Amino acid sequence: MNRLPFLVAASFALPVHAQIYKCALEGKPVTYSEAPCERGRETVLASPAAPAPDRVAMGELKRLQAESKKLEKQRLAQDARQDREDAARQRMAAQKRQRCDKLKLAQKWAEDDARRASPQAAEAARLRARRAGERHDVECA
Repeated sequence: MNRLPFLVAASFALPVHAQIYKCALEGKPVTYSEAPCERGRETVLASPAAPAPDRVAMGELKRLQAESKKLEKQRLAQDARQDREDAARQRMAAQKRQRCDKLKLAQKWAEDDARRASPQAAEAARLRARRAGERHDVECA
């Protein structure tokens, strides 16, 4: 959950006690610091009081918190949907790899059969091996 809106609103409610010192040295530009001047003229500047929290700012804070919760819920739903889609893609890729491996093996066996075929059956075995290769190329290219 995003806590930034809460922290911003809380920072307005905190009182400010820091003093600001204005230091002027002869021949040097005026400097402002939170620490007292070491030498030169020093002037303590009054810091403005923190504004009182108003109902408009608190209402805006609550609206921002509600919107933040809504966006977080949407993001989580989108992440879950994306995870499901990724898992489905991985399953499909694994199935395709398995089919291609089977086709490659069938092609190898057909080529082995063609090499070992008798002269009368050699042409038919070569045809089966070529078709097995074409089937592999079509599905796995």
